[in-house]
Amino acid sequence: MRKFNLFKEIIIADREELLKAINSDKIFGLRVDGSICYEPFGVRDAFVFSGVAQTKNSLEEAFGRNYQVVEDEERVLIKAFSNWQGIIGFNKARATYDDTTADGVDEFATKEMEAIGWHATEFNITYRTLVEALEEECEGTLLCIEYEEPYRFSGLGFVDDLDEARDILFAFCKKEIQRLIETDDDFKKESLSDDEQEAAEFFGITL
Repeated sequence: MRKFNLFKEIIIADREELLKAINSDKIFGLRVDGSICYEPFGVRDAFVFSGVAQTKNSLEEAFGRNYQVVEDEERVLIKAFSNWQGIIGFNKARATYDDTTADGVDEFATKEMEAIGWHATEFNITYRTLVEALEEECEGTLLCIEYEEPYRFSGLGFVDDLDEARDILFAFCKKEIQRLIETDDDFKKESLSDDEQEAAEFFGITL
């Protein structure tokens, strides 16, 4: 997945297309790559702006005070990090996972992926571990705020192909659980609890 850190990234949009969206009086979304779309939105859509323009007086006022907007001939350059809380709000419902709270990731957006996560926890495989597998193996966008001193991270993950993500998680968990059963004394086959046996069977592991 591509990390899009709002502290570092500048969104570049086409001025004509942006003015068209602002003047349309429609709800529109401005994606991280600078492209514009209208409802209905999809699970891949990671937005830095979504809604109706606040005013048509100028491009800067259209986005509101939490955005920095610079017009450069036919381009519009936008910095959006100051509106992070608002960005979370209009993106959260479409995100594959939410890593914006102190508790970290604790669920996935689809029932199938959540079932995988739920069963994996029986073998102490955390959601953080699963998210790292997704970020390593899947195409998509990690829309985030990240800085070093003092370190802070807050992010939303958008996977392009949810079916692929499901299959990657399933295969990852099956391999890891099989390894644990074979090598970890805490998960010996003969001492598995009922819940652990159920989880192993969920992943197609023969006991």
